[in-house]
Amino acid sequence: MNKPESILVVDDDQRLGDLLKRYLSMEGYRVNLALDGKQMRRHIEQEIPDLIILDLMLPGEDGLLLAKELRMHHDQGLGIIILTGKSETVDKVVGLEVGADDYISKPFDNRELLARIRSVLRRLKIDQNDTPSLPDDKSVARFAGWSLDLVAHELISPAGETVHLTSYEFKFLSVMVQNNNRLMSRDKIFELIAGRQWRPYDRSLDVLVAKLRKKLGSDPASPVVIKTIRGEGYKLMATVDFE
Repeated sequence: MNKPESILVVDDDQRLGDLLKRYLSMEGYRVNLALDGKQMRRHIEQEIPDLIILDLMLPGEDGLLLAKELRMHHDQGLGIIILTGKSETVDKVVGLEVGADDYISKPFDNRELLARIRSVLRRLKIDQNDTPSLPDDKSVARFAGWSLDLVAHELISPAGETVHLTSYEFKFLSVMVQNNNRLMSRDKIFELIAGRQWRPYDRSLDVLVAKLRKKLGSDPASPVVIKTIRGEGYKLMATVDFE
């Protein structure tokens, strides 16, 4: 029998944590609770969960910084859903930028949270089981002087320097180099990098692209690598060679 998937709920609201533990346990998950970052780390030392539900507002440590820390040490195989009472676009954008897989605002419906959990866990399984088919089994994409290693998850500048990418920046750039000179719609990009549909008025992708352009040294007024096709999506304009 397969071991039930494990979820760690990190929230200083003990009552909410108990309710989520009871509800998610009834849905077949193994659930642990942590009230702050210290308790979260202790749980992870004992067992890395399949998914963490992380409250944005925690005592002592900011939830976004904890999400960034989690993603730095557990880039693959760990799902992160940010739980927040805030609804501002900037919080959602930053949440995805630091490596969260999804976000849900309080108050929320338990069934909606369950659907988000299942979606993230399903996508993680697909990511772990499916190996991208690269041209001629070559894993390094070279474009406009840049090198993107699709296996090592490394971006090297024309000057030979390693440029740090967030999890979503890497996923986005991977999609673009493997579809260079092809128009990629927002819906398709979100499906490939986040396992969900693009939501109207969601600016997280625009912010991600703006930050990535800055790292690539593009002039925001005249980007030469990643071009915005107004009302449609994005297109990688540079020629890509695989090695």
